[in-house]
Amino acid sequence: MSSLTVTTWYLEQTAPGDLTQAAEPPAAQDVRIVRAQRPLPEFSRFLYSAVGGDILWTDRLTWPYARWAEYLSRPGVETWVAYAHGTPAGFIELDGTIDGVTEIAYFGLVPAFRGQGIGGHLLSVGTARAWDLGERYEGRPATRRVWVHTCSKDGRHALRNYERRGFRLYDTTVEQEAVTETPGPWPGAGDTALPAWEGAPRPV
Repeated sequence: MSSLTVTTWYLEQTAPGDLTQAAEPPAAQDVRIVRAQRPLPEFSRFLYSAVGGDILWTDRLTWPYARWAEYLSRPGVETWVAYAHGTPAGFIELDGTIDGVTEIAYFGLVPAFRGQGIGGHLLSVGTARAWDLGERYEGRPATRRVWVHTCSKDGRHALRNYERRGFRLYDTTVEQEAVTETPGPWPGAGDTALPAWEGAPRPV
């Protein structure tokens, strides 16, 4: 089996003021970010495979329904979804199950929505929600640290996107991983297969 050299970067914020907000997308893109308040394994698995199908997200593809349901039902696990013209464009998943610490477990966009200024806005909103996560759960202490890891398998702009939002690098690892298939929502899915949408904002 062939292997792949994977570099993983670990980043953190240690105060809410560390967050640098991105500009909001133009109003014509009709972007809304909404929390999926009812845990739904079917929807979360769709987001996971649609966003990660071309960037080697495979860890959860084998999760059975019960494991998805149990994980999503944990207090402190939240999924915030970006919609563009009513269509799911990406998501950010927060794991605040450890008191005072919130991990950005997953973050990304469906291929068809990348490069349109949505990602920075979604990360800004998601990171802000990571900082105030404790306020949504009775008896939970305030967040004192938000952290995330990204790797060389993710999108080529991922690391820079986190740094622009104020995350600081605190560790780096390099490991060999086995190469695995990433079918996405179905084999061949991706933005290159989509026809141009007439409602898309025109470049200026």
